[in-house]
This record gives sequence, C-alpha cells and structure tokens, in this order.
Amino acid sequence: MARLAFLGLGAMGAPMATRLIDAGHDVTVWNRTRQRAEAVDGAARVADSPADAAAGAEAAITMLATPDVVRDVLLGPDGVAAALPPGAIVIDMSTIGPDHAVALAGDMPDGVTFIDVPVMGGVKDAVGGTLTLYFGAGETAFARWGAVLAPLGRPVHLGPVGAGQAMKLVANSTLAGLMSLTGEALALGDRFGLDETQVLAALLDSPIGPAVKRKLDKIETDRYSASFKLALMRKDMGLVTEAAGRRDATIPLVTAAAGWMARAQEDGLGELDYSAVVAAIRGRPASG
Repeated sequence: MARLAFLGLGAMGAPMATRLIDAGHDVTVWNRTRQRAEAVDGAARVADSPADAAAGAEAAITMLATPDVVRDVLLGPDGVAAALPPGAIVIDMSTIGPDHAVALAGDMPDGVTFIDVPVMGGVKDAVGGTLTLYFGAGETAFARWGAVLAPLGRPVHLGPVGAGQAMKLVANSTLAGLMSLTGEALALGDRFGLDETQVLAALLDSPIGPAVKRKLDKIETDRYSASFKLALMRKDMGLVTEAAGRRDATIPLVTAAAGWMARAQEDGLGELDYSAVVAAIRGRPASG
C-alpha cells in the first residue's frame, strides 16, 4: 500500500483516483472545486490545498489541464513540492509536453523527484483500468511506481523524464490527424453528393477504419458527448506544434490538424468530444 495524494478530479482524474482507492492505497484527494473531491467515494481525506494533500504523502499525482496549472499546483503558493517529505515523488499524469516536464523536474526542491506519466485512453478506459501509462522516469522509479499505478492500466517505460510526454504528443497527433482526415473525406463525399452510409462503409473498410469505427456512433448522429474534450485536444496540439518547432520538425499534416481543432473550438465545439471536428469540417451542427 502507498500513501498517495491525488490532485485533479475531472472526468479522467476522478475514476483514476477511485481505482487507486479500490486497490487499497491510502489516497488523499484535492480539487480546485471542492465538491468534485468530496464526490470521490472512499478517499482517506479531502485536502484543503495542494500542500495539505501532499503532507506526509509518498507520491503526489497530478492530473490537471495545462502546463501552467500543473506548475502552479506544484510550485505556487501553498503548492505540493515544498510540502512533500524528503524522498517523495511527483507523478504528473497530465499532458504538458516534454519541455515543460523537464523544466519542472529541474525545479523540484532537494529530495523530491519528478516523473511524467501521461495516459493514453478516454474516460471509459479510466473507469475500466485500461489506460496506457507512458512513463518518463528512471528504471528504479518505473519499477516501483509502475506497480503502484498498475490498477489504472498498462505501464510502458519509454525513457527518462520527458519521454512519456513526448510519446503522448506523438500519439495524440495521430488521433487529431485521423479525425481531421475523416472529416475532410466525409466533406468531400458530401460535395460529390454521395450517400453518407456508403461513404462511411468505404472508410470503415479503409486503413483508417479503426479510427472511424471508434467514433462511428457520434459521426452518424452528430451527437458528440465528450470522452476527450476538443478543447483539451486543441491544447495538446498546441503543445505538439510548439515542441516540434523547437526541434525543427516539419509536420505540415499535423499542423493542419491542429488548425482544424482550433477552428472547431472557435465554432463553439470545445466542450464536445474531439471527434466533433468532423462536424466542423463538414459544416454540420453538433451537440453533446
């Protein structure tokens, strides 16, 4: 059993914290909106602040929206890092990009280690414990904390700090690209006057079939209830293009997909599933 602090109890964080509680760990929870923390059944305690959550913890797990929020919760006033005991670890499971992860690791106080473990999967995977956990950590930290976090899904060790975040950006760039391509293909079919059912059948039988199948019910109904919000995908694609630019990587297709995500959010679809980009590209109304 580990003594854990879990900070960030949104659509993904709440079921992740619950799975760790159900696995027998001693979990203190904190969320900026306290009611969300209080709704996590079985928590050892609901903390009043990030520092309060971290007091006495072996590990503080963050599952937050943006790099700035992660930095504030870890290093801001009443933050986690200064309150952790020597030998404790920060496990950031947010998506913040490799450069932000490496910078945060360097800013930790003496005696506190930082590793990055972003997750691949949606809310259903968080509930069911079938996430993929991308570890950017040393071998020893991976062996210890991969076992602790195993109730959340499959741990994969990718390299030192930042490697987990790098892989998450690579993976998300493909998700955004495939959904944007699906939208463009359907929009082209619309302009040709083709029957949507037949176009979808052709796409399902094509190399992008698995991506289309996962979102087929949403595309067919134009009802895009969120498993992974489009606003968060837009944020992640910003991290992709930012990190790629720093490395002189030429990624025109990914950049175009990032542009589609931005346009879809500007059209008011940010709170819907990221696959609502299909509706935006086709010029169709979408709802949750």
